[in-house]
Amino acid sequence: MAIVFVIVLIDQIIKIYIKTHFRIGDEILVCGQDWFRIHFIENKGMAFGMAFGGMTGKVLLTSFRIIFSVVIVFYLNSLVKKNTNKLTIYAFSLILAGALGNIIDSLFYGIIFSESTPFAIASAFQGNGYAPVFCGKVVDMFYFPLIDTVWPDWMPFVGGNKFRFFNAIFNFADASITIGVCLLVISAFVREKQIKKDNEFEQNETN
Repeated sequence: MAIVFVIVLIDQIIKIYIKTHFRIGDEILVCGQDWFRIHFIENKGMAFGMAFGGMTGKVLLTSFRIIFSVVIVFYLNSLVKKNTNKLTIYAFSLILAGALGNIIDSLFYGIIFSESTPFAIASAFQGNGYAPVFCGKVVDMFYFPLIDTVWPDWMPFVGGNKFRFFNAIFNFADASITIGVCLLVISAFVREKQIKKDNEFEQNETN
């Protein structure tokens, strides 16, 4: 569980720093690189800023995240007891850590911080906060526009329009979840190959 604690701690340190030093929309280039930026936005809902159901939807989403995290905790505990391969354990640990990092934002940031705006930097423990418990916004900041160009004029429908890849803005917790899911896929692939190898060995032994 140490990896979960470390990831959540790093995630929250980054978010609190951004929240208390940046205005909404503020952006800096990391090491002068145009493809790696810190760009502060806040996510009201799910991934890529998607939201549903207003305040009720936000409460339901946060509640689902909490239930999901509790399920992972119990499942992760069972994996450890069964001495499951470490890659799978690390994968679920990363997913759990990422989920917890974003849950903290949703649960507490609304009551801890004042509203971040394009004109004002948020402060902590000043007034009543900007939202009730369960309704805080998730802080996002990592931005990697690896390709920033314009479609050629000769292309139908999109010619002359701006094209940017990768356009998503995310946080450390999101990255942890993504890496965890990738490790799960790798773990499943390795396990499948091992099972196939074991079956072939057993067939050769039988023959």
